[in-house]
Amino acid sequence: MSRLLRIALVGAGLIGRQHARRVREHPGMELTHVVDPFLDPADASALGPAATVSGDLERALADVDGAVIATPNALHRAGALAALAAGVPVLVEKPLADTVAAAEQIVTAAEASGVPVLVGHHRRHSPLLASAVEAVAAGAIGRPVAVMGSALFAKPEDYFAAAPWRKEAGGGPILINLVHDIDCLRALCGEIVRVQAVAGHAARGFAVEDTAATTLVFANGALGTFIVSDAAGSARSWEQTSQENPAYDTDEDEDCYHVAGTRGSISVPTLRLRTHPGAASWWEPATVTALQARREDPLKLQLEHFGQVIRGEAAPKVTARDGLQSLRVVRAVAESARTGLPVDVPVDVPADVFPNPPAAPRAAGA
Repeated sequence: MSRLLRIALVGAGLIGRQHARRVREHPGMELTHVVDPFLDPADASALGPAATVSGDLERALADVDGAVIATPNALHRAGALAALAAGVPVLVEKPLADTVAAAEQIVTAAEASGVPVLVGHHRRHSPLLASAVEAVAAGAIGRPVAVMGSALFAKPEDYFAAAPWRKEAGGGPILINLVHDIDCLRALCGEIVRVQAVAGHAARGFAVEDTAATTLVFANGALGTFIVSDAAGSARSWEQTSQENPAYDTDEDEDCYHVAGTRGSISVPTLRLRTHPGAASWWEPATVTALQARREDPLKLQLEHFGQVIRGEAAPKVTARDGLQSLRVVRAVAESARTGLPVDVPVDVPADVFPNPPAAPRAAGA
């Protein structure tokens, strides 16, 4: 396929415009359709001067090679299913859907049709994350034992004014932001099988949470903690530490993930690797190095990968089933925050993949 790939953008909001710009800049793609019934005509030319703007998704899908679904979360299912029915490879923004049931429908349709779905967990395309994942997988820190992570940042008031749905259930940092980090932690340390969480909305007073703290149990026995807040004046988030998006204020000395193992630890995204050449003991000196990885726009790399997926040159790096699993975890976090109880997360992987699964929680008083 030597001609330009024709791309439809479904949803022209905040992230949709980011995708539109990268499609315009891609030498092998052209933005031919923008589907958004609420788009102001005055804004349309900024998305793609040659793009047809309409609210007719079916017509757009009949004339493109690939589609990017960047609508509000509750509309992901409808857009993805329409693309799959039309036989059009689709990039669905994270989360894959707003509910686990809706995500499962997408997975079923994708696997039945054979049409590829790439889920927009764009950090999986980051060279920084890839370098850390490779180090952990290679045993550089031994067996993972403990994980600490944070997504602490302050969203401005106009973020909520521009999209009031972000003030309602499903629009808070658990589903919008934490799902990114859960996907990263799954890439680093494997599947998460149990969570327990608390959440609050004291800072903003919206119907949805602004802060949540979670404990994580991994299938390999590692334990973790994660705290997320969109009302915190802090730089300990991926956006403000990775330096991959110059639009954000950044702090190059901060990290947002720390994975500790039996032989050492790694911090991300500084990629500081601490290892014990001899016995792993707090009495013994450790060697500290910084792994090398380039900083590059992961949204751009994701779009390049999507082009390969459309052309049949690569399988999706983050499949619909992968997106479903990350959604299951964050939905479990939300459920645990609501009930105050631990929640088990089903995993679509045979149990024998995990050599040392965690023990079942003990009953009170046991």
